[in-house]
Amino acid sequence: MTRLSGPSAVAGARPGAEVFPTSPLGATEPGLATGRDVAWQPLVDYRRNGVSETTIHGAVAWASGGKIVHSFGGNVLCYGRSMMKPFTMRVFAEDLAGVLTPEQKAISVASHNGDTEHVAAAQSILTRAEWPLMQTPLDVPLVQFGRQVRRPRRWYHCCSGEHAALLRGCRLKGWERVGYTLPQHPMFEAYLDVLRRWLGPDWSPVRVARDGCGLPTASNTVDELAHLYAGLAATRDEDWIWEAMTSHPDLVGGFNRLDSTILKACGGKVVAKEGADGLLGLAIVHPDYPEGLGVVIKIAHGWDAQATWYVARAVLGVLGFELRNPYALHRQKAFLVPGVVPADRLAALESIPTWDEWDPDDDRWRYDWRAVAPRELG
Repeated sequence: MTRLSGPSAVAGARPGAEVFPTSPLGATEPGLATGRDVAWQPLVDYRRNGVSETTIHGAVAWASGGKIVHSFGGNVLCYGRSMMKPFTMRVFAEDLAGVLTPEQKAISVASHNGDTEHVAAAQSILTRAEWPLMQTPLDVPLVQFGRQVRRPRRWYHCCSGEHAALLRGCRLKGWERVGYTLPQHPMFEAYLDVLRRWLGPDWSPVRVARDGCGLPTASNTVDELAHLYAGLAATRDEDWIWEAMTSHPDLVGGFNRLDSTILKACGGKVVAKEGADGLLGLAIVHPDYPEGLGVVIKIAHGWDAQATWYVARAVLGVLGFELRNPYALHRQKAFLVPGVVPADRLAALESIPTWDEWDPDDDRWRYDWRAVAPRELG
């Protein structure tokens, strides 16, 4: 007996069934491409002794000055989610400028690991009496040892700093704090107006969904996200967000997080922000792009820190920034697909190895096994 043949609210015309999908194959809506419709391209190819064992698909977009400089893998519609925190905080940038400390500003745009310093910075934004207003879901720290020994708390959630700052900002603006996570709250419309600065006054999201932290998240194409990150670089001196992220990178993510590592490696010239699911946004200050450069990487199957790291290292490498490789794979070697960078930077890409001297090529035997007589067994 399947679960749909019994007395279940998810089947047929039973009460409550309308909130569930009608088919496990998924409905098709005109003008709304699903992942199976997108022309994804290979980004990273893992090979074992020359044979491709795993291939990571996705999309990459470069934008500058209101134009797409390079696009690879399709202009995919997705949700920016946590990658959009620097833009969300622009709603309150002026209000919070002289109110928050540098550490509090950094945690407000963070998707943090839930370490002690992350929780302390987030909690310090609100008075203890205001803590119950903060509505992130119960969670445990992202780091493994924290997940094993901690009981779930709202402050461990990676978005707790953002939620605390939003509540502080709403109080300063005189907005109701009850219902701050709903799309009809004035905060969300103000956030959409921030995006319209670069996407046009008539822009409107195709879909609005509920993010994992409870806040509304708007859908954007990868190209649109690249335009936004180019704008972030071009207007970096307008508020405190760029300075907060580059001055306190470990509060933005945490230990061994890709965005924190990029922030530390690039000397204040790059702002990086991870976003679920499978997104990395890079806002880059570079002399070749005087109007700011935005690069967005989208991994088709969702968050993959290792593969995203290789692509980010390639993108930053061809622009003159040095980012270390991620930790070694077990035997497989990663190879980049040329399309992750524009054609005029391919020669530079070929000079950036995806392996290090501590990462030996041990997925093969160093002799011709066909030429060696097999030993008798027994």
